[in-house]
Amino acid sequence: MAAVAPAMLSAPASAQELSEKATRTFMEYSWTLTPERFTKPNGETILIDKSKRDEVQVPLEVAREVIRAGRLSAHAQACGLAKEQGDNHNSLMRRHLDSKRWSPQQIVYINQLHLTVVMLLTGRIKLVEKGEGEGTDKEVVVAEEAQKNNQTCSAEQKEKVKEMIAAYVKSGPALASSDKPATGSAAATGSTTVVPKTTAE
Repeated sequence: MAAVAPAMLSAPASAQELSEKATRTFMEYSWTLTPERFTKPNGETILIDKSKRDEVQVPLEVAREVIRAGRLSAHAQACGLAKEQGDNHNSLMRRHLDSKRWSPQQIVYINQLHLTVVMLLTGRIKLVEKGEGEGTDKEVVVAEEAQKNNQTCSAEQKEKVKEMIAAYVKSGPALASSDKPATGSAAATGSTTVVPKTTAE
């Protein structure tokens, strides 16, 4: 995954279709970082039983959609498009909230999957191998400032990302101009969140 992330960010977000293996890898590390307790702005607390993974994770095709949106958010962040990044995330979450298909725990997981993709692709978290050989465990850790990906964004790329996000937002439910991240987390887009060192199970 460490090699996959920069490659995914350097290519157009619409140009790659994730393999099942890559999708499940993102899902795995997102699950590792999913909190056991999530408090919404209104004070409501959502508890997540980490022993019931199958009840919280979403189907593979849904995860692919979330990862595609996360990849687009990562492109927006690399191009300094904060508003578009927020709109992209809000549109993703609004679609899933409005669908009424998911439990509160699954909504938290969808948000965490998006966040994990953004942070991996922009270098804010990284995977560190523990030991050697096949089947080696990995840790998800916060990247030091100097280790963050050196991202560039040309004017042409910036316009392309803006167009893609505009099309994605237009195809979904209407967003209010003052819409906040649908999960209520100010850092949900991955631009400011700090993730504690966590060991993958």
